[in-house]
Amino acid sequence: MNALDIATQDRLKELAEEAARREDVRAVVVYGGEKVFAAGADIKEMQAMDHTAMVLRARALQDSFTAVARIPKPVVAAVTGYALGGGCELALCADFRIAAENAKLGQPEILLGLIPGAGGTQRLARLVGPSKAKDLIFTGRMVKADEAKEIGLVDRVVPADEVYAQAHAWAAKLAQGPALALRAAKESIDTGLETDIDTGLAVERNWFAGLFATEDRERGMRSFVEEGPGKAKFL
Repeated sequence: MNALDIATQDRLKELAEEAARREDVRAVVVYGGEKVFAAGADIKEMQAMDHTAMVLRARALQDSFTAVARIPKPVVAAVTGYALGGGCELALCADFRIAAENAKLGQPEILLGLIPGAGGTQRLARLVGPSKAKDLIFTGRMVKADEAKEIGLVDRVVPADEVYAQAHAWAAKLAQGPALALRAAKESIDTGLETDIDTGLAVERNWFAGLFATEDRERGMRSFVEEGPGKAKFL
């Protein structure tokens, strides 16, 4: 069921940091397999932890998921089966979420006397709005794929046997785009959501001007003038 135990959390952080720094990685797909994306944290492992142990672990838990969210490249989650608790929080770290028709998502931590601890209270509210986020977090209920799409929790619902292929195809398409411009767009949007509009506009302005120093910008504009829109090929 892809339980997100401490070892898996640490490995996620390592892989996210590797994907971020490798120039040959242009986009990322987060996938748990044909049956289950991730059913949540390892509850038995957590049950054995006291307050002191979790105080020491909670930051590392959040950091592992934040590392995925901050990969400066397009990230697509391919969600099959359950994406609950930490599994849902991991999906929230992606830029796009493609879900199987049989997928079920939710934040059931309240049923354990807890709240989401890997970013769920923050990323879910930013994605679907505070009212819908409170509905899911206060009740701990699961939502099926169609409702998840209706509230904006996932972006596309497809047959279960097509999830990975469609996620990979979308990531591959984005991987052909201008890497620095995609990085600039992602950072500008994400930073703007976390701060005031003036700061967000400053980030956008600096990236916009900075991209005029890139080869991709020269290639894109030259292609537009000579061949028309949408025909530029980026390295």
